[in-house]
Amino acid sequence: MRISIVLLLLAFGIAAMVILPSGKNELINGVSLVNPPRVISVDEMGEVKRINAGWVAVIPYAFSRSGEPAVTFEHDGQWWGERKVGSCKLIEYAKSHNLKVMLKPHVWVRGEGWTGDFKLSSDVNWKIWEKDFSAYIMNYAHVADSLGVEMLCIGTEYRIPARERPEFWRGMIKDIRKVYSGKLTYASNWDNYENITWWDAVDYIGIDAYFPLAEGNHPAIEEIEEGWKPIKNRLSAFSQKWNKPILFTEYGFQSANGAAGKHWELDKSSENTNEQLQADAYEATYRALINEPWFRGGFLWKWHFTSRGGGRWRGTEWTPQDKPAEEVIARWYGKNH
Repeated sequence: MRISIVLLLLAFGIAAMVILPSGKNELINGVSLVNPPRVISVDEMGEVKRINAGWVAVIPYAFSRSGEPAVTFEHDGQWWGERKVGSCKLIEYAKSHNLKVMLKPHVWVRGEGWTGDFKLSSDVNWKIWEKDFSAYIMNYAHVADSLGVEMLCIGTEYRIPARERPEFWRGMIKDIRKVYSGKLTYASNWDNYENITWWDAVDYIGIDAYFPLAEGNHPAIEEIEEGWKPIKNRLSAFSQKWNKPILFTEYGFQSANGAAGKHWELDKSSENTNEQLQADAYEATYRALINEPWFRGGFLWKWHFTSRGGGRWRGTEWTPQDKPAEEVIARWYGKNH
């Protein structure tokens, strides 16, 4: 009887480790790296530590065309950081700075841009796409394994195939786990994560978390924080449904009027710049989420390595670099580093 009780307690303890919230030290304080077109130095990677980042997302690109099944990568014309050689070097640089890595292969669809609208006209074409896409992801699964990458993201914002071809994803995940032992996630769009039926097969529910939070050119921090409340309730219930933590595979705000609302409708002209709203939106987001038991952190969008003419990343761009948001992020990331 005593042995049975011990075994029962051990079983309960193992289950508790799965569902109980992790401590703050386990939050992923990440940044999404913009691929450099040319070789950079190892010192440039270290700049992300000024915001107390502990993780970086390395994003090698592949390409498709709208309505066509082929997925191609490793083109000579691609930027250095988009190809395998650059991705491997960026991972090496990150490791030298004691940064953990999520490798996040990402397909760019010519003629559409993002993968959310990507669809094909026949099952024959979908089979071709599945073969090509699997080859692309498996290529980077081997890279992730050989370089000790901590996490692999197996796709980004594929609204239609993620919903309609679940067995493909399950099969690919099984193949990935044969060659790679790290953590797996998938980056679903903020309005599509509930349509995916195979979250049990990965380790994190991944969401590119560009939720509209508050309307107006410059809502108050409290108003933006309030905007998270109904979203938090849904995310909490979804996490409990699948018994999986939620990772923001992307999140962030542009430095523009209205950036706490629908980012795809923003006026991106320089006259619409609002760096303080970007900082306020980050502040509200961390206040709202940092202590949620289902939340495991995320990768802010995005971080450049090289400066541009006319000042470093000013205007309405996503990066917080050299803007008031950088101090906000550094403070909050520092609390959880």
